[in-house]
Amino acid sequence: MSPMKLPLIALLLISPLALADSPKSIDKVNGAIRTEAGTEYGDLDTVNGSISVDDGVIARDVSTVNGGVTLDDGAVVDNVETVNGGVGIGEKVLVKHDVETVNGGIRLGRGSQVGGNVETVNGGISLKAAEVQQDIITVNGSINVGEDSVVHGGITVKKPNKSGWGWGWGSKPKPPRVTIGPNAVVKGTLLFEREVELLVHPSAKIGPVRGEEPIRLDANVER
Repeated sequence: MSPMKLPLIALLLISPLALADSPKSIDKVNGAIRTEAGTEYGDLDTVNGSISVDDGVIARDVSTVNGGVTLDDGAVVDNVETVNGGVGIGEKVLVKHDVETVNGGIRLGRGSQVGGNVETVNGGISLKAAEVQQDIITVNGSINVGEDSVVHGGITVKKPNKSGWGWGWGSKPKPPRVTIGPNAVVKGTLLFEREVELLVHPSAKIGPVRGEEPIRLDANVER
């Protein structure tokens, strides 16, 4: 047998095994996606349905349009994205890049980390002893950087579209509340393009503030 044919034969023998071992992606149009604990996946993608990422699951991009996303304890994923739905992240979860939604809240549990931005338009963002490597961004939602949480970037509350001020016969909506809790850290700039209520605990550490004056967060103020 020619020596040049040996690599080709070896490749043909190995390729089916490599293919079988590659992580399986799940792609749907209608229907929820549920995973098995401790299993590795490729992309998890649906249009109309929720996505549940079980304990210890490893996956690439997790994406839906109409539905919420839940990441249980110890999961590791690349990105999380939804349009109409909230994102619930358990404890010790790693999202390597961004967490994004449009209409829904985002909650990060104890010991979880996001390597990029955490962003929503209409929904609250809450961190509980969690870490965000870049920025927290919202328009109409409140933000709670809870006790012992760290944001390595900054916080931006963007100015809403003019049409958003027309609700309630011209009445002005209640401003979002931004809370920086005990021993929490926000290293970057806190930029407010609209009115907010900014509450900062005395033990917290924050970067420069633009657009709003901080109010001391006392023990008798709801966190």
